[in-house]
Amino acid sequence: MTDNTMAAAAAGSTSNRASLAHQASVDSTTFAVILSLSFCHLLNDMMQSLVPALYPILKDNYALSFSQVGFITLAFQFTASMLQPVVGMYTDRKPQPYSLMAGMGFTLVGLLMMSRAHSYPMILVSAALIGMGSSVFHPEASRVARMAAGGRYGLAQSLFQVGGNLGQACGPLLAAFIVVPRGQASIVWFSAAALIAMTILFQIGNWYRARRAPGLAVQGKKGKVATSAPHNLSRGRVFWAVAILVVLLFSKNVYQASLGSYYTFYLIDKFHLSVQDAQFYLFAFMIGIVAGLLLGGWVGDRIGRIPVMWFSILGALPFALMLPHANLFWTGVLAVTVAMIMASAFSAILVYAQELMPGRVGLVGGMFFGFSFGLGGLGAAALGKIADMTSIDTVYQVTPFLLCLGLFTAFLPRQPGEPKNAH
Repeated sequence: MTDNTMAAAAAGSTSNRASLAHQASVDSTTFAVILSLSFCHLLNDMMQSLVPALYPILKDNYALSFSQVGFITLAFQFTASMLQPVVGMYTDRKPQPYSLMAGMGFTLVGLLMMSRAHSYPMILVSAALIGMGSSVFHPEASRVARMAAGGRYGLAQSLFQVGGNLGQACGPLLAAFIVVPRGQASIVWFSAAALIAMTILFQIGNWYRARRAPGLAVQGKKGKVATSAPHNLSRGRVFWAVAILVVLLFSKNVYQASLGSYYTFYLIDKFHLSVQDAQFYLFAFMIGIVAGLLLGGWVGDRIGRIPVMWFSILGALPFALMLPHANLFWTGVLAVTVAMIMASAFSAILVYAQELMPGRVGLVGGMFFGFSFGLGGLGAAALGKIADMTSIDTVYQVTPFLLCLGLFTAFLPRQPGEPKNAH
């Protein structure tokens, strides 16, 4: 080997080491962004989860019916579902790096109002403001998570979503140890969480502003988003696939609403548990959702999105059918099992939709997080009406059959669900 060849090899080796070092630095930075987003998602959803955790207290203090409890859920989830797609479409065209911090401000105001609300209409307004905060946070945070994913889109969305579900899981525990003993006014203490999240989101806004353009959406001369689809599907087939995904979300979220909104009432009514003991069971259910999200995102990046959807929707059906006939111990076990299996689909559905509609990350995030909130809220209101007319036990016997809608997965085109983006 000549001196020139050796010098070239050494230079190439040095260049490769520098490239690897740079890539490691980038990966480290983006991983920190995803974890920061996940932590803020934890704080955001923890504050949101205080609303359903308050239901037993509000029901007793204001003599509310199950229907009125359901409409509280509808109030804060409906504002989120209505505004999220609008926010997503707007920010696809005009990115707003600091909108995440502003959205958290709505949640802060809603919390402060909820702690001082002394009438049912004020409770509804407070819940609606908390929903508005989510309508801004979720689509933009989902976009930033994808920007920082480095091709591991399922894992990135799962880590982001896990933060939210950990926050939801914290709600019942915080309610059991703080809100239930000290009452509605103690919610004001959680305004500190909103302030912490706003501080972190300001820093994420700085990162987002510096990196918002590359690889996501390119503005044309008339302000339209230019995209290159990774598939050869017609617009009609894309529309049909998105409609199927909405049906899957409907079956998943309405059933999940029956557990999330009325699980504590079911346990209290059927097994005569105290409010605090019921909150611990709700916490276990939420932890099951966290485990399912992590597994679903990790597996989806490797074997594809569609197999995860099949397993998630239909795999939960037999356990959901057994749940109304189980004793207390097996009710807890089955609820956690159903939560794990059903939660695994969300990241798969979201990333699949992003692959169907490249360049519309904000719209997809807003639409699917929005549908998730909205369908859950509509389901909670409808199930509350059924519970008033019959019983809570009837709700748990009827709703599992909604999971049969998971059969529509068979009509999804295969290509966007392939794990081609995994690295």
